Amino acid sequence: MTASYLPEIFVPLVGLFFPTVTMASIFLYIESSKSEIQ
Repeated sequence: MTASYLPEIFVPLVGLFFPTVTMASIFLYIESSKSEIQ
């Protein structure tokens, strides 16, 4: 019964949340490495 609504939660979570976190972490990593070079 509880598993019927799980895909409705995971689709936006995987489709929106993880790419946002990934792009933010990559952006912060690039910005921090830029400041170390200078």
